[in-house]
Amino acid sequence: MKILIGFDGSRCAEAALNDLQRAGLPNATEAVVLSVADVWLPSPASEIAALGQAIPPSDMQPREGAIGSEKEAHHLAERAAALLRKQFPGWKVGAVACHDSPWRGILQQADQLKSDMIVLGSHGRSALGRMVLGGVSQRVATEASCSVRLARGQFAVDVAPPRLVVAVDGTEHSNSTVEWVANRGWPPGAAAHILALLEGDPQPGPQTREDARLRRFAEGAAEKLRAAGLLAAAIVKHGDPRHEILHEAERWGADCVFVGAHGHTRLEKILGSVSQWVTSRAPCSVEVVRANPDGPRN
Repeated sequence: MKILIGFDGSRCAEAALNDLQRAGLPNATEAVVLSVADVWLPSPASEIAALGQAIPPSDMQPREGAIGSEKEAHHLAERAAALLRKQFPGWKVGAVACHDSPWRGILQQADQLKSDMIVLGSHGRSALGRMVLGGVSQRVATEASCSVRLARGQFAVDVAPPRLVVAVDGTEHSNSTVEWVANRGWPPGAAAHILALLEGDPQPGPQTREDARLRRFAEGAAEKLRAAGLLAAAIVKHGDPRHEILHEAERWGADCVFVGAHGHTRLEKILGSVSQWVTSRAPCSVEVVRANPDGPRN
C-alpha cells in the first residue's frame, strides 16, 4: 500500500501519526510524509534571466522567505518520517516538501505518487503558521482520487484492539468499502460493526423487501470480515444515515468509521453529504473510501 501523510508539525498531526498504529496497515507499506509551505513564490531567477531582465529587488525577499519556509517544511517532514521509521520498521518511509496551497499540494503529490490513501490530521495550525488542516482536510476528502483517512488520534498509546464502524447501504460502493477493510492487517481482537442504513422511519408490519435485502447484504459483509480475522456483527438501522453513523460511533466507542464516497466526478463528490457530514463531526478517525477493491494500485 502507498500512503501520503500530510504533516504540519501540530499536535494534531503528531496524534495522527500515532493513530496509524491502529489503522491495520500492512507491513509492506510505502509512506511519504509531505509538508507544504503555503507561500507565494515569484518567478524563478532563471525565467527572469531568460527574458534578459535583472531580478526585481521586490522579488528577492519573498523568494528568500519562500525558500526558507520550504526548508522548514522539509525539516518537519523529515522529523515525522523518522518517527514513522521507529514505529514501523518494515515500512519504506520518505519525506518531501513543496510550496503551494496545502490542499492542492497534497492532492497533486498524491496523484504523482499514485497513492492508495492520504492521511491527514483532522485539524490544527502548522508550525509555519499557515497550514490549517481543518479546512484542508475537508477539501482533500472531497476532491481526492484515492481514499482519505482523517485521523483524530490520541497522544496516549491505546493497547485495546481497534473497534470499527463500517457504514454500508447495499450498493457497489459499499462492496468496495467492505473489501477495503477486509484487505487490511488487523490485530487479534479487532472488531467491526457493519452498519446498514435505510433512510426514513421503519414501516409497520412485516419486514419490507428492502429491509430484507439490506440485512442479507450486511450479514454477507460481516461474514467477509470474519473470514479476514475480525469479530464482526451486522446492524440494520432506519433514520438519517448521518446521525445514525455518528450515534453508533459514539455509542460503541469506535476508533474509526469507514464510509464510501459515492462517485468520482467533482459534482458527485460534493453531493456526498453523508461522508462530508461524518468527516466533519465524528468523534473518531474516519476513512472515506475511494479504493480499488482488488488492492493497491500499480
